[in-house]
Amino acid sequence: MTPLRSDLALIAREVPAGARVLDVGCGDGALLAALRDGRGADARGLEIDAANVAAAMAQGLAVVQGDADRDLADYPSDSFDIAILSQTLQTTYRPDRVIGELLRIAPRAFVSFPNFAHWRVRWSLMWNGRMPVTRELPVSWYETPNIHHLTVRDFKGFVAERHLAIDGAWYLAGGQAIGAAGANWRAEQAVFALRRG
Repeated sequence: MTPLRSDLALIAREVPAGARVLDVGCGDGALLAALRDGRGADARGLEIDAANVAAAMAQGLAVVQGDADRDLADYPSDSFDIAILSQTLQTTYRPDRVIGELLRIAPRAFVSFPNFAHWRVRWSLMWNGRMPVTRELPVSWYETPNIHHLTVRDFKGFVAERHLAIDGAWYLAGGQAIGAAGANWRAEQAVFALRRG
């Protein structure tokens, strides 16, 4: 089995055994397989890309093709214990609505995203005057799926405005956990555990 991406490994460690989980934007199902096999979770996925859906289903995973912006409304309230949105928030048209839907269908959610205030991003903009291409943002501006660029500070402000509770926050740089001090400029990625306020 291929090792999980660092944010996914962190989320996998935090999901309680036996939880009912919906992974929105689940990709090829790597996290779902880890949760099913390692945590005994009832793990299901929603994924927009047909090739990723096929790859996940080939592993015996319960994944349906769908779009987070449109299809989360079809899930009943409180149908899962945990909803996960990893590296997908910035690709949605209405991130505010997507997070609202996550916390409607599950009382807890994990959200991870690339931090666009990381020092390498800032340096690239300042030095080159161009949108950066980094390890976490590996494609040029015209081919990126990212349509909403957010920072750690932006996300914390969003959560506070909506009176959501943060149960945990983790910051990653180079695939390793770092402390919260200066995370807005030091972290390449952030992972937040949210619950209804």
